[in-house]
Amino acid sequence: MSTVVNTSLSASGTPASAEGSCSPAATAASTATAADSAADRGDRAAAALADLVAKHAASHGADDGAGPRRWIIDPIDGTKSYVRGIPTWTTLIGLSVDDEVTVGVVSMPALNKRWWASHGNGAFADGRRIHVSGVDALADSQMAWSGIEDWDAVGRLDAIVALGRACWRTRGIGDSWQYMLVAEGSAEIALDPEVSVWDLAAIMIVIEEAGGRFTDLAGARTPAGGSGIATNGLVHEAALGFVGR
Repeated sequence: MSTVVNTSLSASGTPASAEGSCSPAATAASTATAADSAADRGDRAAAALADLVAKHAASHGADDGAGPRRWIIDPIDGTKSYVRGIPTWTTLIGLSVDDEVTVGVVSMPALNKRWWASHGNGAFADGRRIHVSGVDALADSQMAWSGIEDWDAVGRLDAIVALGRACWRTRGIGDSWQYMLVAEGSAEIALDPEVSVWDLAAIMIVIEEAGGRFTDLAGARTPAGGSGIATNGLVHEAALGFVGR
């Protein structure tokens, strides 16, 4: 058994200034301090989760790191949201068996919300069974996306804007929550142009067990493709027609 944990939490990529009454220098220092705190908490959470997994390794049939089971963990997904006080950051825990994600937990502690799923057993939100929507046309779909800068950075801003224009409504929600809104049937499309496997492993099984579809932007069913798109399944191909690679 092995564990893949996001240990890349740091102040890099956080804004150098923010709106408010503080001077730019003071705000930058405050933001850097918050980012360092997030990194420290993330490191401690990652260590604690990895230690917990290691202690229970024997019960999973492996204790040498070579077994078929792999835990995929992101202790703080949405670090920039965490730094700026946006409470939608999450802890993501996925279990992969023979390269297939079989269990996923998406926890949003600041809002006291949690979603989970296991293979063949459905998806749940705070104990309530959830399912994707039955919307079958882009013109009636709500799209949740990460924001202008992420798509602009990979040269795909025109593509995401075109998809957004084809949809009924768009909202820049980002992070894990946008995917959970698809799983709950509140949105039909959620997508990211550049992400890591620990950002998507837990999310993928929740989406699929809720009746939706998850792929990377090339259309491959994987959380490790470097990008992700989740839909209710009915509008998946139509959405990929705009943003697919």
